[in-house]
Amino acid sequence: MTGPSEIAVQGDVSSGFEPVREAFAANFSRRGERGGACCVYRNGEKIVDLWGGIRDPKTGAPWQADTMVLVYSATKGLAAMAMALAHSRGWLDYDERIAAYWPEFACNGKEDATVRQLLAHQAGLPAFDEPVDADTVADLDRLAAVMARQTPIWPPGERVAYHALTLGFYEGELIRRVDPDHRTIGRVFQEEIAAPLGLDAYIRLPEDIPDDRLAPLKKANPWKTLAHFPLPLIFASLNPRSLLFRSLGINPGTALPDDLDRIYTRELEVPSGGGVVSARGLAGAYNAFASGGDEIGIKPETLAELTALPVPSAHGFFDESLRGEVRYALGFMRPCRNWRFGRNEGAFGAPGAGGALGYADPEDGIAYAYVTGSMGLRVTADPRDLALRKALDACLGKPGGDQNR
Repeated sequence: MTGPSEIAVQGDVSSGFEPVREAFAANFSRRGERGGACCVYRNGEKIVDLWGGIRDPKTGAPWQADTMVLVYSATKGLAAMAMALAHSRGWLDYDERIAAYWPEFACNGKEDATVRQLLAHQAGLPAFDEPVDADTVADLDRLAAVMARQTPIWPPGERVAYHALTLGFYEGELIRRVDPDHRTIGRVFQEEIAAPLGLDAYIRLPEDIPDDRLAPLKKANPWKTLAHFPLPLIFASLNPRSLLFRSLGINPGTALPDDLDRIYTRELEVPSGGGVVSARGLAGAYNAFASGGDEIGIKPETLAELTALPVPSAHGFFDESLRGEVRYALGFMRPCRNWRFGRNEGAFGAPGAGGALGYADPEDGIAYAYVTGSMGLRVTADPRDLALRKALDACLGKPGGDQNR
C-alpha cells in the first residue's frame, strides 16, 4: 500500500500478520483515523506493534510508540484486573457478600449483594441519588459514605443495568477495604500490575506525566453519534430520567477525566472511565492474563473464574440501561451476540466509548489492544477496531464471521 496511509504507519508485525498492518494503514486512508495504535501478543510474544498519525492536531506532533490516550470504559478492564489480583491474593471471594468487607454497605436493601453480582452489573446500583462531583470523587471517605447509603433500584441479582461509572467507585472502595495496606485501586493496579510489567497504563494518571506523552481525545459529534444508535438507545440518551442518562450523562458525568490545562485530570481515580494508556500498555496488561497470569501472581483458579461462562441475573442478560443483551462477569465484558471479540467464549475484556478495546483470549493466548485519538460514532462496532480484529482473526484462522464483523 502506498500514499499517505503508508507514511502514517510505524512499527512491526510478525510474519503472517501483515494483513493487520494493511488494515491499520487503511484506517487512515479509508476510515477517518487521525492517530492511534494497535498492539497484539500471542503466547507472550508481541506479534503486532503499530502506531501512526497525529498525536496532537494543534501542533501536528506525531503519534509515538509510547503515546497514551484516554480510553473511557476500557478502564474497566484494568480495574477488573486489580479485583482479580485481590482474588488471587485471597483478599476477597467473588461469592462473598460485599458487606462482609464493608459493613456500612449493609443497608437499604443491599445487605446480601455479592461481589460477583456487583461485578456483573447486577447490583442495582448504576447511578447515584445523592450529588457526586469531582470533589466528592477525590474524597474517598466522603464518596464511600454516599455509596453506602445508596438504595438499589431493584434487588441485587434481579436484573442487569450497566454501572457505567459507579462500578469502578464501588470496586475502588472494596479494594481499599480488603488490601492489607488499604491502597486505592489505582495504586494496586500500578504497583502490582503496571509497574512490575513496565507498562504505560494508569487508572490514576500521575502529576509527573508530561503533556507531550498524551494524545488529546477528539470527541465525536453527539448528534452524528445518536444517528448510529439503535432507536431505544436514542430515546434513553435524550431522556434525563432514563437509566442510561442518569448513569452516564450526569452526577458525576463523563467529563471527570478532562482537564483544560493538562489534557487529562491528574491524581484522580475514575476506575470505570478515566484510564490513560498506550496500546502497548493495554495489551501488555491483558497479556499477563492471556499467558497464564504467572508474571503477576494470578492463580489458575482465578483465571478459571475469569474464563467461565457468565452467570445471568434472574431476568437474564438483557441490559436495562443499554437496552440489549450484554454479558458481564467479574468486572469484564464477555463475548455475546451484540458484542463479539476474540475467537473463544472464554475471552474477556472491556471496550471504551469511541472505539478503544482491550481483551484477553487465554485459549488462543491472545492479548489485543486498540486505542485512538479520535472517537468513532458507533456503540459496539467501530469500523477501525473491527477491521483490525477481522484481519487478526483471519491470520489466526477464524472460520466464518458474525454480525459485528
